[in-house]
Amino acid sequence: MRTLYVRIIVMTMAIMIASALIAFAATNIYYQHFLKPENDKKVTHIAENIVDLFEESPNQSIADYLTAMTDLGYTFYLVTPAGEAETFGNPFSSEELDQREINHVFRGNTYHGIANYPWKPFVTGFFDNEVKNTIGVPIQVNGDTHALFIRPNSAQQFGEMRIFLAILLFLALLFSFLLVLASTRFIVKPIKKLTEATRKIAAGNYHLKLDVNRKDEIGRLASDFATMSSSLARTEEKRQEFVSNVSHEIQSPLTSIQGFSQALQEEEMSEEEKRRYLAIIENESKRLSALSKQLLTLSNLDSEVDINDFVPFDLAEQLKEVVLTMEWQWREKQIAIELDIHPTTIVGDPKLLQQVWVNLISNAIRYTDLGGEISIHIATDKYHVQVMVEDTGIGISEVDVPQLFDRFYKVDKARTRTENSTGLGLSIVKKIMEVHGGTIMVESELGKGTVFTVSLPQK
Repeated sequence: MRTLYVRIIVMTMAIMIASALIAFAATNIYYQHFLKPENDKKVTHIAENIVDLFEESPNQSIADYLTAMTDLGYTFYLVTPAGEAETFGNPFSSEELDQREINHVFRGNTYHGIANYPWKPFVTGFFDNEVKNTIGVPIQVNGDTHALFIRPNSAQQFGEMRIFLAILLFLALLFSFLLVLASTRFIVKPIKKLTEATRKIAAGNYHLKLDVNRKDEIGRLASDFATMSSSLARTEEKRQEFVSNVSHEIQSPLTSIQGFSQALQEEEMSEEEKRRYLAIIENESKRLSALSKQLLTLSNLDSEVDINDFVPFDLAEQLKEVVLTMEWQWREKQIAIELDIHPTTIVGDPKLLQQVWVNLISNAIRYTDLGGEISIHIATDKYHVQVMVEDTGIGISEVDVPQLFDRFYKVDKARTRTENSTGLGLSIVKKIMEVHGGTIMVESELGKGTVFTVSLPQK
């Protein structure tokens, strides 16, 4: 399987080669359509000037004149009326030329061999040293018309430049390939680190430190990866803590049930002691049952809640029903309940939201002393419905408030006062709020009471 490093190198080199071929093709098209006709005109003008200069001095030898002109970088092919041909300058690679073209020049016309030369790839036709690739003009020599064919001596005019350009192109490609290798390694190196880090995370090692100090997209990816790793580490710690707490919460009542059951089997005791042991076993069983129900509720909230199943219902009626259901609890502690509610329709899961009010009100009753007060208010605005449950209980310290909704978290001065507290009630409340797109906040002061504020969207 090819690595990303090899893929980038192969792709980059393929792009460079393809770009070079396309550029050569485009250059050739540009030469054939624009530069070649211009070059034909330029060489034609030079040929006419050479003829004019010779004909202004008719007493000089045509051979000596053309030989001297070759120093200017031109090659000549002279054809006499008798059909004899002579080359001046570097010999042509091919002297093949149709007799009709020669006769065309004898009749006083110009032969445009450069403009009409066949297409060849990569502008190579410009350098073909053939008589066909020339400009032919008539010239008068001793009163007779000769045919003179002229073309620039590309080997003389551009020889060193062609070598220079070839070396330049070769070195450019060579250094480009080398720089591609180096730059690709620089780009891929942090990705390799991320790949290695991914393997470590897959193996359960979440405490990673990536040494990638870059400000580009890869740097941001590494930063986000490190953030993800830290988040996974925290999640793993919470998972382990959750498992530990569940084990502890289950082990404690099981130990009590096992111990008292064994005592009932092995020891001689009075009926009163037996009833007391059986009552303890029953309470611990209820505690286990409550814990399992709450764990099941949390599991269902994580996976099975469908907002399409939400229905509209009257929030005030539901709060009244919860208060009436728990009447024996607040009457037993002589707690005064104040309801400041009005008919309010919201959309949600009635069973889940009822559990929210049951948890909040039961907590308020549990931690409010004899003769205290609990107030329940509904407030609405354009976008939200707020339910406030306020008590005059023992309150919660500032240190405990931030962790109040963590699973299995118990406030030492409050929740441990009851043996039936599992530390999951407020976690369930928060999760139900998240499912409904709402929030829950708490304000509390030790010795003065606590206010829980639930905010739900109107629709």
